[in-house]
Amino acid sequence: MIYQEQLAKWEAATLPEYLAKDLAHYTPEQQEDAFYQNLSFGTAGMRGVLGAGTNRMNIYTVRQVTEALARYIDDQGNAAKTSGVAISFDSRHFSPEFASDAAQVLSAHGIKAYLFSSLRPTPELSFAVRELGTFAGIMITASHNPKEYNGYKVYGADGGQMVPEAVDAVVSKLENIQDVFNIALDESNAYVQVIDSEIDDKYLANVATVTVNPELVAKEGASLKFVYSPLHGTGQYIGEKALQQAGFTNYTIVKEQAVIDGDFPTVKKPNPEDAAALAMAIDYAKREGADAVVATDPDADRMGAAVKLADGTFQVLTGNQIAAVLVNYLLTAKKETNTLPENGAIVTSIVSSRFASKVAESFGVITEDVLTGFKYIAATIDKYEATKEQTFLFGFEESFGYLVKPFAHDKDAIQALVLFAEVAAYYKSQGKTFADGLEELFEKFGYFEEKTISLDFPGIHGSDEMGAIISQFRDKQPDTIGGLKVIRAQDFSKSIETTVNGKITTLPQPKANVLKYWLEDGSWVAIRPSGTEPKLKFYIGVESDSQVASQSKIDVMTKDLMSYTK
Repeated sequence: MIYQEQLAKWEAATLPEYLAKDLAHYTPEQQEDAFYQNLSFGTAGMRGVLGAGTNRMNIYTVRQVTEALARYIDDQGNAAKTSGVAISFDSRHFSPEFASDAAQVLSAHGIKAYLFSSLRPTPELSFAVRELGTFAGIMITASHNPKEYNGYKVYGADGGQMVPEAVDAVVSKLENIQDVFNIALDESNAYVQVIDSEIDDKYLANVATVTVNPELVAKEGASLKFVYSPLHGTGQYIGEKALQQAGFTNYTIVKEQAVIDGDFPTVKKPNPEDAAALAMAIDYAKREGADAVVATDPDADRMGAAVKLADGTFQVLTGNQIAAVLVNYLLTAKKETNTLPENGAIVTSIVSSRFASKVAESFGVITEDVLTGFKYIAATIDKYEATKEQTFLFGFEESFGYLVKPFAHDKDAIQALVLFAEVAAYYKSQGKTFADGLEELFEKFGYFEEKTISLDFPGIHGSDEMGAIISQFRDKQPDTIGGLKVIRAQDFSKSIETTVNGKITTLPQPKANVLKYWLEDGSWVAIRPSGTEPKLKFYIGVESDSQVASQSKIDVMTKDLMSYTK
């Protein structure tokens, strides 16, 4: 078998002791999984389990993809090589080593590499690309994945993740690199420049502009009591500095989770989407009488939160709920100060709630829906800046990613952290809580509820199994979901929308393997494979006149959808 040929090459190579040990202890099944394919590199970058093998994250797969990127940059000429590449990394195992190796591969090509001296957040890497005017950026991170993972994201010159056309060009180079054990490294680091506080200071100066009402924060910032957890990651350093410069001083950091540790010992997975990841911070908040809890994932691009209710318990918020309240606060402030543009727009993904969109509509602000992946939000911002047809006001994805100001072109939990604290302080100044603010929006716009279901399909046959389920929906479109009639079906792989009456229109988004169904009551369902993990995701969005009614709809629709996967 082909994987055995790759296995033999690795067994014959002189590997670092830790990789040789991995290889020696693989079972036959583990051998096959580690070598049956090359770790996939696409528009979401590369992400995988750490270990020996072509289908694993290790120094060789990192060197291989960096060599491909370097060859692509070589083709762009001396200006691109001189502009160079900014490189950052998070708190995961081997992140510093991967970042250093990437810099040395680039340096061997005579390509300038700006390497952060220590771990920094993903949004700061995005900012650094724009601030330094580099041709590209590399972020070593697996975001919110469990400790066994690491990853490699590539950014374009705009600070957004690299666009599909450029990724395709890198992949074509990657396919021609067969010998991963003889990729040149420049151990002298001749073209490597270490960057540090000079970028921190400029990034934080921009974060300071996120504050909407400095007078409010100056007055109420010290009275708001909250708990912050960086979940063992990069937010610990930059997040605290951002909060302090804004004027928030009455917070407690979860000391156990302020320790930089790639094992993430206090959580099963360091994902602020997961309520369990906030449990320790909520315990802190209950002991100290805090008003709210906020947490950022290891590379600080996602932020989750929980807020205190009247009975003293804490409600863990969804990403969609956080976005709706932040949008309402931002637009209200702009309207009150006569700074709300006539052509304002928020940008979100096709699998995010309509809640924030409905809030925005009440202010005369449009919503532009893009494919999942913050690079599409970044590209839309670039379009707005070029054409002036709209003014960007806010971007978000349901998966706890937010962008307030576009000085970074990726989701930015540091910006979100500061704005969330300001909004919580605003409600406190009114004698209310963040939860009260959310309830007010529910009463005004309807009770929006959403649910994401992730099904795992690991191993060699996982991709085929996911494909079969999606094909089942695509080939035999359901007439009803949860007893509700399907009135519009969107197939983004064909860029078409078909109504129940047979009318066909073209969708404006690029093609992608996503299906979305709109139901007769305004509810919707979307289905897509994850871009970074072997998961098939189902998204459900509903709206009713009560939370109980919305939850009931979701329960019925979930049961119906899962019947297709058996």
